[in-house]
Amino acid sequence: MNDAMRDRQGYVPGRMQDQEQAMGKVTGFLEIDRQVHKYQPASDRIRHFREFTLPMSDKEVEKQAARCMDCGVPYCHGPTGCPVHNQIPDWNDLVYAGDWDNAIRNLHSTNNFPEWTGRICPAPCEEACTLNLEDIPVAIKTIEQALADKAYELGYIRPYPAERKTGRKVAIIGSGPAGMAAAQQLGRSGHEVHVYERESRPGGLMRYGIPDFKIEKHHIDRRVVQMSGEGVTFFCGVNVGVDKPMAELLAEYDAVIYCGGSEVPRPAGIPGADLRGVHDAMPYLVQQNRRVGGEDIQSVAWPAQPILAGGKHVVVVGGGDTASDCIGTAFRQGAVRVTQLDIRPQPPEREDKLTVWPYWATKMRTSSSQAEGVEREFQVATLEFVGEDGVLAAVKCCEVDEKRKPIEGTEFFIRADLAFIAIGFAGALPEGVVAELGGTLKLDKDRRGSVNVAANERDYRTSVDKLFAAGDIRRGQSLVVWAIREGRQAARAVDEFLMGSSVLPS
Repeated sequence: MNDAMRDRQGYVPGRMQDQEQAMGKVTGFLEIDRQVHKYQPASDRIRHFREFTLPMSDKEVEKQAARCMDCGVPYCHGPTGCPVHNQIPDWNDLVYAGDWDNAIRNLHSTNNFPEWTGRICPAPCEEACTLNLEDIPVAIKTIEQALADKAYELGYIRPYPAERKTGRKVAIIGSGPAGMAAAQQLGRSGHEVHVYERESRPGGLMRYGIPDFKIEKHHIDRRVVQMSGEGVTFFCGVNVGVDKPMAELLAEYDAVIYCGGSEVPRPAGIPGADLRGVHDAMPYLVQQNRRVGGEDIQSVAWPAQPILAGGKHVVVVGGGDTASDCIGTAFRQGAVRVTQLDIRPQPPEREDKLTVWPYWATKMRTSSSQAEGVEREFQVATLEFVGEDGVLAAVKCCEVDEKRKPIEGTEFFIRADLAFIAIGFAGALPEGVVAELGGTLKLDKDRRGSVNVAANERDYRTSVDKLFAAGDIRRGQSLVVWAIREGRQAARAVDEFLMGSSVLPS
């Protein structure tokens, strides 16, 4: 293993290799108040689709890093905190010391794409921070984003091609976070890597499903350029299982990793869902992302007529991140009013730390999109979409009890010209790869009822020879940071499968 590979894959030089070294500012958490980056005012940011966070200065970031405690067990980097096990106390200490170069190297040793997670990860690491016992966790997400952006400023994000080629060929289906992470790890190990993407540009649903105001797509494009320089080849506009048979792929390559994502909308079973004006969330988000990217709004996966919220009353059914993305997009398109319906009860403002910490807590959270003016209705069921002449006119709702059963006599109507169903995804697309492989590809149903490709977390191998699976296609709908972790681990499994052993991190 050459020095460049050791440096990239986690062998970080510097004093933090000495595990007895205390944090640089032991009393920092006592002396410095928590601060995170601020946003443009809502009245300004809803006028555009660009990112709206206001970056902090290097000195401000260094002060926030100084708040990281010398705690005995840093829960922030696992297993309850960061899925990729970022060495958060280590790079916080390096940032505090002004050693940005080594901090960046440390961060990249566990996370291929910190500029993505620094923007769109919900930060379970901060929930697990010891200081969160007092509701003042270290601003880990803000520091991570600053570190990642600094990496570009310092010229650290450049191609790191393998010095020697192995002669092995690997195909990856899907270029979302799992596929991209697997591709980069395997490319740096010397394998010839080809990534097949159904859409016209790489990035998967991170490009087409997450709005630009949360992550601008040049952050994906720069990584594509870097990975191309490392020898990874991208084939876009190729729908494997439709345009290119899966049998061909398995015959041409030594291994194939299926990273297709979880794309089937979870069925809502709401009467009137076939009315004009009622849509699943993803076609709406994909269309707008295509507009912003200068692409045709017609998509391989979601062909549809233009969906626009300008001048309309909008109802969003669902309480998660996808629902929030619909809200923010509707406001930017000029919606008159946006109402969000959540069947869950309104959570408490503050959780019971002693029964929840360091795990993710159920508490009242307000996303940046919700803060832009949405009307939130909790403990409300959507009974029916009501139409006039086949066009949506209102949404019939009612209050529900603790078991989510309708309470008689509480029915009410909300005016709606447009409604989005954003209640999650139910697994792999049944057509394409799954359809071609038929009964030879084993599928599993998880506790949420999603149908996923069966593969374990040890070797990521499916029931089909030479075929591996990683990301949401395997674990079900999840976070970008989990997809990156799965892609990295699947890459190691494939490397071991091809070479007998691997130096890639597990």
